[in-house]
Amino acid sequence: MDAPKFPHHRDCEALTGITLDHLPRDGSLGRVRRFVKGAYLWHPDDAADRIYFLRTGRVVVMTAKPDERPVALRTIEPDQLFGELCLCTVRTGIRGTTACALVASEAFEIKLSNFLGYLHQNRAALDALMFTLCMRLTDAEHRIEVMAHRGAEQRLGRLLLRLATSRGRQARAGRGDAITVSVSHNELAQLTGMSRPHVTVTMGRLRRRGNVQYEHAGLVRVDVASLTEYLGRIVRGERA
Repeated sequence: MDAPKFPHHRDCEALTGITLDHLPRDGSLGRVRRFVKGAYLWHPDDAADRIYFLRTGRVVVMTAKPDERPVALRTIEPDQLFGELCLCTVRTGIRGTTACALVASEAFEIKLSNFLGYLHQNRAALDALMFTLCMRLTDAEHRIEVMAHRGAEQRLGRLLLRLATSRGRQARAGRGDAITVSVSHNELAQLTGMSRPHVTVTMGRLRRRGNVQYEHAGLVRVDVASLTEYLGRIVRGERA
């Protein structure tokens, strides 16, 4: 049994996912918010009455108890929607999560009631939101598959393959199936529910096998073919 090959959704996301381009160009629907690195966009008890589109930077949405071992639920890249919950939470819902700026970031903040009103008048934006939520559901199912593995190499390796196919960029010619992903060891720990030292040790093993390389701070080059083959050998009991 070989390691799974995840769909990347890049084509359908580019065509149908909701972005800032679906909003009024005059900015009348909301306002721009700026956050320094490490700033929280919301806390667990905050009202779930606003959504965001990230303009620049990176944001991580985490479980509600960062004083324990936080688990990253999603990392937000520029132009992506985030902060959405069930639409009935507009009056009574609370976040139940935290959101933190990984780097200095800028987001467009919209009151959820205003956003819902806009969707009622704009079919294209409503269709794009539906496709975005479908892709989020697919990503959530893959995250569950990753978290179901108890072995550190399987869990971390499958996550790296998922990140490579969803947000990585192809390496230059001559480097085979290598894909570069912007992700730190701390973020990998949050995404896998592992400790930072455990991630560092496991990444070291994968690097010695040639499955990954660290180009410089925050960039990991994933050899997709090599890592896929190695994870398949683990499943077949051919680890050595």
